Amino acid sequence: MKMLKLTLLFCFVSLLSFAEISTDQKAALIDLYNSTNGKSWNRTWNLEKPVSTWSGVKIEDSSVVELNLSFNKLEGTLPESISKLSSLKVLDLSFNKLEGELPKTLTSMTSLVEVKLFSNNLTGKIPSDIGSLTNLKSLELFNNNFTGEIPASVGNLTKLESLILSSNNLIGRLPESLANLKSLKVLSVFDNSLLGAIPASLGELGQLEELVLSNNAFFGNIPGELAQLSNLRTLLLNNNQLQGNFAALKGKFPKIVDFELDKANTEGELATLDEEEDDD
Repeated sequence: MKMLKLTLLFCFVSLLSFAEISTDQKAALIDLYNSTNGKSWNRTWNLEKPVSTWSGVKIEDSSVVELNLSFNKLEGTLPESISKLSSLKVLDLSFNKLEGELPKTLTSMTSLVEVKLFSNNLTGKIPSDIGSLTNLKSLELFNNNFTGEIPASVGNLTKLESLILSSNNLIGRLPESLANLKSLKVLSVFDNSLLGAIPASLGELGQLEELVLSNNAFFGNIPGELAQLSNLRTLLLNNNQLQGNFAALKGKFPKIVDFELDKANTEGELATLDEEEDDD
């Protein structure tokens, strides 16, 4: 009798784990399907079957927690209703043909831990309130057509470990608020139109392993504070207008593996930048 009760309990728990999601969540997934030409996806969904059978959808406790549709030939825009997936932790729509701006509702999805939208054709600005996603550990938006400045609110993402915004059309300076990201391991913004001095406060990011600032318009002296980044393995600063002895800087990093510099920056002293130059 005891064994029978245990068996029934196990079956009950199993049924709960595979329970269907709410009507709102299912409607949000169908909106995504319709707005991105779902019939032509590489791994399409049969809308007549349970959501638990749909490729790339992970369900826990009757909620969608992961949506992984990378390399799936999505074409079109992201619907505002995606925010109905309020328990979503992982959103990976990389390597598709998504276009248009990010939905304004995206920043209300505060359960998100990973956002990977790289290698699409997304446009517009990175939302100014991106800092609302305080559980984010990874924000990867590279290889798109985003414009405008990096929002200062990114400094609110204190759990962030990877921030990759490379190969876009971003302008302006690196926000000083980046210094708040004490868990950051990867910061990559190469191939944009960013300018100004490299903030000396980046030297406070003690966990940083990769710092990639190549192919921008940064100018001024290389901050000596960067030498505090003892965990740095990759430092790419080439194709900017920086001054200082890159070669001397390289010797400051015991774990450095990848290091690129401009040939012009192989001599001189490593300067500490106390004030940004006026670029007016």
